Amino acid sequence: ATFRSTEVDIKKDGSLDFDDETLAGFDCRIAAIHSSFTMSAAEMTARIVKAVSNQFVDILAHPTGRLLLQREPYAVNVEEVLHACALHGVAVEISAHPLRLDLDWRYIRKARDLGCKFAIGLDAHEKEDLDFTHLGVAIARKGWLGKGNVLNCLTAAQFRKWLSSKRRK
Repeated sequence: ATFRSTEVDIKKDGSLDFDDETLAGFDCRIAAIHSSFTMSAAEMTARIVKAVSNQFVDILAHPTGRLLLQREPYAVNVEEVLHACALHGVAVEISAHPLRLDLDWRYIRKARDLGCKFAIGLDAHEKEDLDFTHLGVAIARKGWLGKGNVLNCLTAAQFRKWLSSKRRK
């Protein structure tokens, strides 16, 4: 199966860098923050909550923005973001890249209990980065996830069904 997917940037005001008409043309949309990391916790939380409230966002990537040994997580109320993801049916990424390992395992169980689904992502920029999958699986297990919580464990048909079950206007 083929899925047309994109990673879309969450702008400073919480809007996305693609309009809804463009986003509607994709099967799966992953939203991520790539700039303006020094906002207050209230501003960053509102920014992310607004983004995951968009009907076309399916997955929130690297939810705290941390880069281990390089950049601290941005100030954000992670629990409020996870509540918004659960409310809007947005899956939360577990980045398996060893410089991210984001979402931190301590939040994974809480998100699971809220009803969130998860996507293990690799943040792969080189072929060798594909070897990090086992790290994402280990973090998911540490957060008490089973295969029923992880989108990567779905068949293509099941994943397509999950995508189509999300609300769309």
